[in-house]
Amino acid sequence: MVHEGLSAPHLNVDEQAAILDNRPDPVFVRQIKLNNFRNYEHLNLGLTAKHIVLTGDNGAGKTNLMEAVSFLSPGRGLRRAAYADVMRNQAADGFSIFARMESLYYGETEVGTGTSGNNQSESGRKVRINGAAASGDSLLEYARVLWIVPSMDGLFTGGSGERRRFFDRMVLAIDTAHGKRVLDYEKTMRSRNRLLSDYNSDTAWLDALETQMAELGTAIAAARAETARLIVTMIEKMPDDGPFPKADCFLEGDIEARINHQPALDIEEDFRKILRNNRAQDRVAGRSLEGPHRTDFLVQHRPKSMAASLCSTGEQKALLIGLILAHARLTGELSGLAPILLLDEIAAHLDTGRRAALFRILEDIGGQTFMTGTDRALFDTLQGDAQFLNVSGGIIS
Repeated sequence: MVHEGLSAPHLNVDEQAAILDNRPDPVFVRQIKLNNFRNYEHLNLGLTAKHIVLTGDNGAGKTNLMEAVSFLSPGRGLRRAAYADVMRNQAADGFSIFARMESLYYGETEVGTGTSGNNQSESGRKVRINGAAASGDSLLEYARVLWIVPSMDGLFTGGSGERRRFFDRMVLAIDTAHGKRVLDYEKTMRSRNRLLSDYNSDTAWLDALETQMAELGTAIAAARAETARLIVTMIEKMPDDGPFPKADCFLEGDIEARINHQPALDIEEDFRKILRNNRAQDRVAGRSLEGPHRTDFLVQHRPKSMAASLCSTGEQKALLIGLILAHARLTGELSGLAPILLLDEIAAHLDTGRRAALFRILEDIGGQTFMTGTDRALFDTLQGDAQFLNVSGGIIS
Protein backbone atom coordinates (compact mmCIF):
# COMPACT_ATOMS: atom_id res chain seq x y z
CA MET A 1 0.00 0.00 0.00
CA VAL A 2 1.13 3.56 -0.69
CA HIS A 3 0.48 5.95 2.17
CA GLU A 4 0.01 9.29 0.46
CA GLY A 5 -0.46 12.84 1.60
CA LEU A 6 2.14 13.05 4.39
CA SER A 7 4.84 15.64 3.95
CA ALA A 8 8.32 15.56 5.47
CA PRO A 9 8.79 18.95 7.17
CA HIS A 10 12.08 20.45 8.19
CA LEU A 11 13.07 20.35 11.84
CA ASN A 12 10.87 22.62 13.89
CA VAL A 13 12.02 25.41 16.20
CA ASP A 14 12.20 23.19 19.29
CA GLU A 15 14.27 20.58 17.44
CA GLN A 16 16.70 23.21 16.20
CA ALA A 17 16.92 24.69 19.69
CA ALA A 18 18.02 21.29 20.97
CA ILE A 19 21.12 21.49 18.81
CA LEU A 20 21.84 25.09 19.71
CA ASP A 21 21.68 24.07 23.39
CA ASN A 22 24.36 21.43 22.70
CA ARG A 23 21.88 18.61 23.10
CA PRO A 24 22.21 15.58 20.82
CA ASP A 25 21.10 16.13 17.24
CA PRO A 26 17.66 14.50 16.79
CA VAL A 27 17.52 12.22 13.77
CA PHE A 28 14.11 11.54 12.22
CA VAL A 29 13.00 9.01 9.65
CA ARG A 30 10.69 11.11 7.46
CA GLN A 31 9.91 8.51 4.79
CA ILE A 32 10.34 4.76 4.51
CA LYS A 33 9.72 2.57 1.47
CA LEU A 34 9.65 -1.22 1.57
CA ASN A 35 9.62 -3.77 -1.21
CA ASN A 36 9.07 -7.48 -0.51
CA PHE A 37 9.93 -7.05 3.16
CA ARG A 38 8.10 -9.50 5.46
CA ASN A 39 4.34 -9.02 4.85
CA TYR A 40 4.83 -5.75 2.96
CA GLU A 41 4.88 -6.18 -0.79
CA HIS A 42 5.15 -2.44 -1.33
CA LEU A 43 4.96 0.38 1.20
CA ASN A 44 5.62 4.10 0.89
CA LEU A 45 5.09 5.76 4.26
CA GLY A 46 5.59 9.38 5.28
CA LEU A 47 6.37 10.11 8.93
CA THR A 48 5.67 13.53 10.40
CA ALA A 49 6.23 13.30 14.16
CA LYS A 50 8.83 12.60 16.80
CA HIS A 51 6.80 9.71 18.22
CA ILE A 52 5.31 7.08 15.91
CA VAL A 53 2.64 4.84 17.46
CA LEU A 54 1.75 1.69 15.55
CA THR A 55 -1.38 -0.10 16.73
CA GLY A 56 -3.25 -3.12 15.43
CA ASP A 57 -3.85 -6.80 16.01
CA ASN A 58 -1.04 -9.25 16.65
CA GLY A 59 0.53 -10.40 13.41
CA ALA A 60 -0.61 -7.34 11.46
CA GLY A 61 2.93 -6.16 10.65
CA LYS A 62 3.73 -3.61 13.39
CA THR A 63 6.99 -5.26 14.42
CA ASN A 64 7.86 -5.90 10.77
CA LEU A 65 7.87 -2.16 10.12
CA MET A 66 10.07 -1.53 13.16
CA GLU A 67 12.37 -4.32 12.00
CA ALA A 68 12.77 -2.46 8.71
CA VAL A 69 13.82 0.67 10.65
CA SER A 70 16.32 -1.44 12.61
CA PHE A 71 18.04 -2.21 9.28
CA LEU A 72 19.15 1.42 9.25
CA SER A 73 21.92 0.19 11.56
CA PRO A 74 24.59 -2.49 11.03
CA GLY A 75 23.73 -6.14 11.48
CA ARG A 76 20.66 -8.27 10.89
CA GLY A 77 18.08 -6.14 12.64
CA LEU A 78 16.09 -6.53 15.82
CA ARG A 79 15.14 -10.15 15.11
CA ARG A 80 18.62 -11.21 13.92
CA ALA A 81 16.81 -13.05 11.14
CA ALA A 82 18.39 -14.71 8.14
CA TYR A 83 17.89 -12.48 5.12
CA ALA A 84 16.10 -15.27 3.27
CA ASP A 85 13.48 -15.22 6.05
CA VAL A 86 13.01 -11.47 5.75
CA MET A 87 11.95 -11.62 2.10
CA ARG A 88 8.22 -11.66 1.43
CA ASN A 89 7.25 -15.14 0.21
CA GLN A 90 10.86 -15.83 -0.78
CA ALA A 91 10.76 -13.06 -3.40
CA ALA A 92 13.08 -13.89 -6.28
CA ASP A 93 14.65 -10.44 -6.36
CA GLY A 94 15.32 -10.05 -2.62
CA PHE A 95 14.05 -7.21 -0.45
CA SER A 96 14.76 -3.49 -0.32
CA ILE A 97 14.38 -0.71 2.24
CA PHE A 98 14.67 2.98 1.46
CA ALA A 99 14.61 5.69 4.12
CA ARG A 100 14.84 9.44 3.99
CA MET A 101 16.25 10.76 7.26
CA GLU A 102 16.58 14.32 8.48
CA SER A 103 18.73 16.00 11.10
CA LEU A 104 19.95 19.52 11.71
CA TYR A 105 23.63 18.67 11.31
CA TYR A 106 23.45 16.36 8.27
CA GLY A 107 20.30 17.76 6.71
CA GLU A 108 18.58 15.18 4.53
CA THR A 109 20.16 11.75 4.09
CA GLU A 110 18.87 8.98 1.85
CA VAL A 111 19.67 5.39 2.82
CA GLY A 112 18.95 2.32 0.75
CA THR A 113 19.63 -1.25 1.79
CA GLY A 114 18.60 -4.76 0.82
CA THR A 115 19.57 -7.96 -0.90
CA SER A 116 19.48 -9.37 -4.39
CA GLY A 117 17.77 -12.63 -5.22
CA ASN A 118 20.99 -14.57 -5.72
CA ASN A 119 22.76 -13.45 -2.56
CA GLN A 120 20.96 -13.94 0.75
CA SER A 121 24.06 -14.65 2.85
CA GLU A 122 24.82 -12.63 5.97
CA SER A 123 27.29 -10.56 3.95
CA GLY A 124 24.78 -10.11 1.13
CA ARG A 125 23.03 -6.97 2.40
CA LYS A 126 24.10 -3.93 0.43
CA VAL A 127 23.98 -0.34 1.66
CA ARG A 128 23.85 2.90 -0.28
CA ILE A 129 24.01 6.32 1.36
CA ASN A 130 22.98 9.29 -0.78
CA GLY A 131 23.33 7.08 -3.83
CA ALA A 132 26.88 5.86 -3.12
CA ALA A 133 27.83 2.35 -2.05
CA ALA A 134 28.77 2.20 1.64
CA SER A 135 29.60 -0.27 4.38
CA GLY A 136 27.06 -1.26 7.01
CA ASP A 137 29.13 0.44 9.70
CA SER A 138 28.81 3.73 7.78
CA LEU A 139 25.17 3.84 8.83
CA LEU A 140 26.35 4.74 12.33
CA GLU A 141 27.55 8.10 11.07
CA TYR A 142 23.97 9.17 10.38
CA ALA A 143 21.83 7.43 12.99
CA ARG A 144 22.00 5.22 16.06
CA VAL A 145 19.09 2.79 16.40
CA LEU A 146 18.34 1.07 19.72
CA TRP A 147 15.48 -1.25 20.62
CA ILE A 148 13.56 -3.20 23.21
CA VAL A 149 11.58 -6.20 21.91
CA PRO A 150 9.62 -8.95 23.69
CA SER A 151 12.30 -11.53 22.87
CA MET A 152 14.55 -9.67 25.34
CA ASP A 153 12.26 -10.65 28.22
CA GLY A 154 14.41 -13.73 28.81
CA LEU A 155 17.70 -11.85 28.53
CA PHE A 156 18.68 -12.17 32.18
CA THR A 157 17.70 -15.83 32.54
CA GLY A 158 18.88 -17.13 29.18
CA GLY A 159 22.31 -18.11 27.96
CA SER A 160 25.39 -15.93 28.14
CA GLY A 161 25.61 -15.71 24.35
CA GLU A 162 22.44 -13.61 24.11
CA ARG A 163 23.62 -11.24 26.84
CA ARG A 164 27.01 -10.92 25.19
CA ARG A 165 25.44 -10.04 21.84
CA PHE A 166 23.09 -7.60 23.57
CA PHE A 167 25.98 -5.85 25.27
CA ASP A 168 28.11 -5.81 22.11
CA ARG A 169 25.34 -3.89 20.36
CA MET A 170 25.44 -1.41 23.24
CA VAL A 171 29.20 -1.08 22.70
CA LEU A 172 28.71 -0.63 18.95
CA ALA A 173 26.46 2.39 19.51
CA ILE A 174 29.34 3.99 21.44
CA ASP A 175 32.37 2.63 19.56
CA THR A 176 31.60 2.27 15.86
CA ALA A 177 34.66 0.08 15.21
CA HIS A 178 33.55 -2.57 17.70
CA GLY A 179 31.41 -4.55 15.27
CA LYS A 180 34.25 -5.07 12.82
CA ARG A 181 36.58 -6.14 15.65
CA VAL A 182 34.10 -8.76 16.82
CA LEU A 183 33.51 -10.07 13.29
CA ASP A 184 37.26 -10.21 12.58
CA TYR A 185 37.90 -11.99 15.89
CA GLU A 186 35.20 -14.59 15.20
CA LYS A 187 36.47 -15.15 11.67
CA THR A 188 40.04 -15.63 12.94
CA MET A 189 38.83 -17.95 15.69
CA ARG A 190 36.97 -20.12 13.17
CA SER A 191 40.12 -20.32 11.05
CA ARG A 192 42.10 -21.44 14.10
CA ASN A 193 39.48 -24.05 14.99
CA ARG A 194 39.60 -25.49 11.46
CA LEU A 195 43.38 -25.54 11.51
CA LEU A 196 43.44 -27.31 14.87
CA SER A 197 41.31 -30.12 13.44
CA ASP A 198 44.17 -30.90 11.09
CA TYR A 199 46.89 -32.63 13.11
CA ASN A 200 49.41 -31.81 10.35
CA SER A 201 48.61 -28.09 10.40
CA ASP A 202 51.29 -25.47 9.99
CA THR A 203 52.45 -24.29 13.43
CA ALA A 204 53.57 -20.92 12.06
CA TRP A 205 50.08 -20.33 10.69
CA LEU A 206 48.58 -21.15 14.08
CA ASP A 207 51.01 -18.72 15.71
CA ALA A 208 49.89 -15.95 13.35
CA LEU A 209 46.18 -16.61 13.94
CA GLU A 210 46.64 -16.68 17.71
CA THR A 211 48.57 -13.43 17.63
CA GLN A 212 45.71 -11.83 15.72
CA MET A 213 43.14 -13.30 18.12
CA ALA A 214 45.09 -11.92 21.07
CA GLU A 215 45.24 -8.42 19.58
CA LEU A 216 41.57 -8.34 18.58
CA GLY A 217 40.41 -10.02 21.77
CA THR A 218 42.18 -7.50 23.95
CA ALA A 219 40.75 -4.59 21.95
CA ILE A 220 37.25 -6.08 22.23
CA ALA A 221 37.61 -6.48 25.99
CA ALA A 222 38.88 -2.91 26.36
CA ALA A 223 35.93 -1.50 24.42
CA ARG A 224 33.50 -3.52 26.51
CA ALA A 225 35.10 -2.48 29.78
CA GLU A 226 35.03 1.21 28.81
CA THR A 227 31.38 1.05 27.73
CA ALA A 228 30.43 -0.71 30.96
CA ARG A 229 32.18 2.03 32.93
CA LEU A 230 30.36 4.75 30.99
CA ILE A 231 26.98 3.08 31.43
CA VAL A 232 27.55 2.76 35.17
CA THR A 233 28.45 6.46 35.28
CA MET A 234 25.23 7.34 33.43
CA ILE A 235 23.14 5.14 35.73
CA GLU A 236 24.61 6.97 38.72
CA LYS A 237 23.10 10.18 37.36
CA MET A 238 19.62 8.68 37.48
CA PRO A 239 17.48 9.51 40.53
CA ASP A 240 17.32 6.80 43.17
CA ASP A 241 13.54 7.11 43.31
CA GLY A 242 13.05 7.03 39.53
CA PRO A 243 10.37 4.98 37.79
CA PHE A 244 12.85 2.31 36.72
CA PRO A 245 15.26 0.67 39.20
CA LYS A 246 18.96 1.31 38.96
CA ALA A 247 21.05 -1.56 37.66
CA ASP A 248 24.54 -2.62 38.64
CA CYS A 249 26.35 -4.06 35.61
CA PHE A 250 29.31 -6.42 35.52
CA LEU A 251 31.42 -8.08 32.85
CA GLU A 252 32.42 -11.63 33.74
CA GLY A 253 35.48 -12.36 31.64
CA ASP A 254 39.15 -12.95 32.39
CA ILE A 255 40.49 -10.39 29.93
CA GLU A 256 37.90 -7.71 30.80
CA ALA A 257 38.79 -8.12 34.48
CA ARG A 258 42.44 -7.27 33.76
CA ILE A 259 41.94 -4.35 31.38
CA ASN A 260 42.05 -1.62 34.02
CA HIS A 261 44.96 -3.13 35.93
CA GLN A 262 47.53 -4.26 33.38
CA PRO A 263 49.07 -2.87 30.18
CA ALA A 264 47.28 -4.01 27.03
CA LEU A 265 50.47 -5.46 25.54
CA ASP A 266 50.94 -7.71 28.58
CA ILE A 267 47.33 -8.89 28.34
CA GLU A 268 47.75 -9.61 24.63
CA GLU A 269 50.90 -11.64 25.25
CA ASP A 270 49.32 -13.64 28.08
CA PHE A 271 46.24 -14.40 25.97
CA ARG A 272 48.45 -15.49 23.07
CA LYS A 273 50.30 -17.89 25.39
CA ILE A 274 47.01 -19.28 26.70
CA LEU A 275 45.84 -19.98 23.16
CA ARG A 276 49.14 -21.71 22.33
CA ASN A 277 49.12 -23.81 25.50
CA ASN A 278 45.46 -24.76 25.03
CA ARG A 279 45.79 -26.15 21.51
CA ALA A 280 45.46 -29.77 22.59
CA GLN A 281 42.32 -29.28 24.66
CA ASP A 282 40.79 -26.89 22.11
CA ARG A 283 41.40 -29.52 19.41
CA VAL A 284 39.52 -32.11 21.48
CA ALA A 285 36.70 -29.67 22.27
CA GLY A 286 36.45 -28.52 18.66
CA ARG A 287 36.39 -24.88 19.74
CA SER A 288 38.41 -22.22 21.56
CA LEU A 289 37.68 -22.54 25.28
CA GLU A 290 39.21 -19.26 26.42
CA GLY A 291 38.68 -15.70 25.24
CA PRO A 292 36.28 -12.76 25.08
CA HIS A 293 33.82 -14.88 23.06
CA ARG A 294 32.89 -16.47 26.42
CA THR A 295 32.39 -13.25 28.39
CA ASP A 296 29.07 -12.76 30.18
CA PHE A 297 27.21 -9.52 30.90
CA LEU A 298 25.58 -9.64 34.33
CA VAL A 299 23.01 -7.25 35.79
CA GLN A 300 21.87 -6.76 39.37
CA HIS A 301 18.77 -5.01 40.74
CA ARG A 302 20.46 -2.42 42.95
CA PRO A 303 17.59 -1.48 45.31
CA LYS A 304 17.09 -5.18 46.12
CA SER A 305 20.76 -6.21 45.85
CA MET A 306 19.49 -9.12 43.80
CA ALA A 307 20.73 -10.69 40.57
CA ALA A 308 18.43 -9.79 37.68
CA SER A 309 18.04 -13.48 36.92
CA LEU A 310 16.31 -13.95 40.29
CA CYS A 311 13.95 -10.97 39.98
CA SER A 312 10.31 -11.21 38.96
CA THR A 313 9.35 -10.86 35.31
CA GLY A 314 8.05 -7.33 35.94
CA GLU A 315 11.23 -6.32 37.77
CA GLN A 316 13.37 -7.69 34.95
CA LYS A 317 11.36 -5.68 32.40
CA ALA A 318 11.75 -2.50 34.46
CA LEU A 319 15.50 -3.13 34.81
CA LEU A 320 15.87 -3.65 31.07
CA ILE A 321 13.95 -0.47 30.26
CA GLY A 322 16.05 1.55 32.71
CA LEU A 323 19.24 0.11 31.25
CA ILE A 324 18.22 0.90 27.66
CA LEU A 325 17.17 4.44 28.58
CA ALA A 326 20.51 5.05 30.33
CA HIS A 327 22.30 3.69 27.29
CA ALA A 328 20.21 5.91 25.00
CA ARG A 329 21.25 8.99 26.98
CA LEU A 330 24.88 7.90 26.88
CA THR A 331 24.71 7.25 23.15
CA GLY A 332 23.29 10.71 22.57
CA GLU A 333 25.95 12.41 24.67
CA LEU A 334 28.91 10.60 23.11
CA SER A 335 27.80 10.37 19.48
CA GLY A 336 26.02 13.72 19.28
CA LEU A 337 23.02 11.90 17.74
CA ALA A 338 19.85 11.36 19.74
CA PRO A 339 19.13 7.68 19.02
CA ILE A 340 16.08 6.35 17.25
CA LEU A 341 14.31 4.07 19.72
CA LEU A 342 12.19 1.06 18.74
CA LEU A 343 9.97 -0.02 21.64
CA ASP A 344 7.92 -3.08 20.74
CA GLU A 345 4.87 -3.83 22.93
CA ILE A 346 6.37 -1.83 25.77
CA ALA A 347 3.37 0.07 27.14
CA ALA A 348 1.33 -3.04 27.98
CA HIS A 349 3.87 -4.05 30.63
CA LEU A 350 3.75 -0.74 32.52
CA ASP A 351 1.25 0.73 34.94
CA THR A 352 -0.15 4.21 34.33
CA GLY A 353 2.53 5.99 36.39
CA ARG A 354 5.49 4.25 34.80
CA ARG A 355 4.00 4.66 31.34
CA ALA A 356 3.70 8.42 31.85
CA ALA A 357 7.24 8.54 33.23
CA LEU A 358 8.54 6.61 30.21
CA PHE A 359 6.95 9.10 27.81
CA ARG A 360 8.54 12.02 29.71
CA ILE A 361 11.97 10.38 29.57
CA LEU A 362 11.62 9.69 25.85
CA GLU A 363 10.78 13.34 25.27
CA ASP A 364 13.86 14.37 27.22
CA ILE A 365 16.15 11.99 25.31
CA GLY A 366 15.01 13.82 22.21
CA GLY A 367 15.14 11.23 19.46
CA GLN A 368 12.43 9.70 17.34
CA THR A 369 10.60 6.81 18.97
CA PHE A 370 8.59 4.04 17.35
CA MET A 371 6.16 2.24 19.69
CA THR A 372 3.76 -0.62 19.06
CA GLY A 373 0.74 -1.95 20.89
CA THR A 374 -2.60 -3.62 20.38
CA ASP A 375 -4.43 -1.07 22.57
CA ARG A 376 -4.36 2.49 21.26
CA ALA A 377 -5.67 3.82 24.59
CA LEU A 378 -2.31 3.09 26.23
CA PHE A 379 -0.83 5.94 24.19
CA ASP A 380 -3.64 8.49 24.56
CA THR A 381 -1.46 10.89 26.56
CA LEU A 382 0.73 11.26 23.46
CA GLN A 383 -2.18 12.65 21.46
CA GLY A 384 -0.95 15.76 19.66
CA ASP A 385 2.70 14.74 20.05
CA ALA A 386 2.61 11.51 18.07
CA GLN A 387 1.61 10.18 14.69
CA PHE A 388 -0.87 7.33 15.19
CA LEU A 389 -0.92 4.64 12.51
CA ASN A 390 -3.14 1.60 12.36
CA VAL A 391 -1.60 -1.55 10.89
CA SER A 392 -3.79 -4.30 9.46
CA GLY A 393 -2.52 -7.08 7.24
CA GLY A 394 0.40 -5.08 5.91
CA ILE A 395 -1.79 -2.03 5.22
CA ILE A 396 -1.10 1.16 7.18
CA SER A 397 -3.70 3.88 7.65
